[in-house]
Amino acid sequence: MRIALDAMGGDRGSEMLIRGAIAAVEEQSDIEVVLVGPEPLLRDTLTAVGGRGGAWSDRLTIEHAPEVVGMDESPVDAVRKKKLSSVMVAFDLVKNGRADAVVSAGNSGATLAAGVRKLGRLRGVSRPGIASFFPTLKKPVMLMDIGANVDCRPQHLCQFAVMASSCSSLLLTIDRPRVGLLSIGEESGKGNALVKETYDLLRESSLNFVGNVEGRDVYKGDVDVIVCDGFVGNISLKISEGLADAAMQMLKKEIMKTWRAKLGYLLIRKAISGFKKQVDYAEYGGAPLLGINGTGIICHGTSNATAIRNAIEVASDMVRNKVNKVIVEGLDNPQA
Repeated sequence: MRIALDAMGGDRGSEMLIRGAIAAVEEQSDIEVVLVGPEPLLRDTLTAVGGRGGAWSDRLTIEHAPEVVGMDESPVDAVRKKKLSSVMVAFDLVKNGRADAVVSAGNSGATLAAGVRKLGRLRGVSRPGIASFFPTLKKPVMLMDIGANVDCRPQHLCQFAVMASSCSSLLLTIDRPRVGLLSIGEESGKGNALVKETYDLLRESSLNFVGNVEGRDVYKGDVDVIVCDGFVGNISLKISEGLADAAMQMLKKEIMKTWRAKLGYLLIRKAISGFKKQVDYAEYGGAPLLGINGTGIICHGTSNATAIRNAIEVASDMVRNKVNKVIVEGLDNPQA
C-alpha cells in the first residue's frame, strides 16, 4: 500500500507532516509513504527528524514537486497554473498507478479540484464531496458535505447519503448505517425546500433513512450518517471544533481559580484526558474526499503528527475495503 503525502500542505510545516509519515510506516509494515514536495527541502527535513535510521526507511521515499499551493490561493487558479504543485503531483502518482491514495493538509479546495482534475469522478457522481467523522455519545457519526458544495440540489444530497453510508459501513463496520437529514425539526415537513425535497428522495431510496435530525441531536449517536449541504456542514464543523476547544479552555480556567479545584483535577485528570482525546480531531485522521475516481483524505490545516498518521491509516483502510466500488454499486441501484 503506497500513500502519497502532500508534504507541503498545512500550516505547521513539512516537519510535522513527515513525523506523521514516519509514525505511520513504523506502525504498519505494509504501508509505504511517498513524500511529495521540493526534494532538497524534504530530504533535509527528513534527515533532521531522524527519518533515515529505521529499518523501515526504504518505505519512505520522496517525489520532487517544485511548486506549492498556498492556503489562500484560488483552487481553480492553483490547479490550472501550478501543474507541478505538490498536491497535483500527488494525485498524478495515483493516476499513473504509482500510489494508491493521497493525503493532504493543504488548501482543501485545491485538493478537491486536483483530485477531480487528475482522477475524474466516479460513475454516477455529480459532485464529489468531503465527509468528516464527529464524536458522539456512542460511536462516531459521518457528516457530509462539510464544505465542498455550498449550493446543492436534492439529488446531490442523496448521492452524499449513498457515498457516506457506503464509507461508514466499511470503515466503522456498520450493517446498514442509519442515515439522517440535518434539519430544523424532526417532522418531515420541517426545513427549507432543499431539505423537504431531499427528504422525499431519501425516503424512497434503499438507504436506511431514519428521518430528520436536529442540530442538538447530532452528538447523541442515534444515527450513523448525517447529510447536509456544504454550507451548513462547514458551519457545523467549525462550531463543533470551536466549542470543543472553548470547553477545554473554560474548564482549565475554572480549575486554576482555587486550590480545591486544582486538587480535584488531580483526581479526575485521567477522565479529562479521555474526554479531550474523544473530541480531538487528530484522533479521526482526516476527512475522506468521496466521489472522485480514487482515494483522497483532506486533513485540517493545523494537523499534528498524530492526525497525519491516522489520516494515512484511514486512506489505506479505504483502499483495502474498496470503498469506491461499494459507492458505485449503491449509486447504480438507488432503489435496490
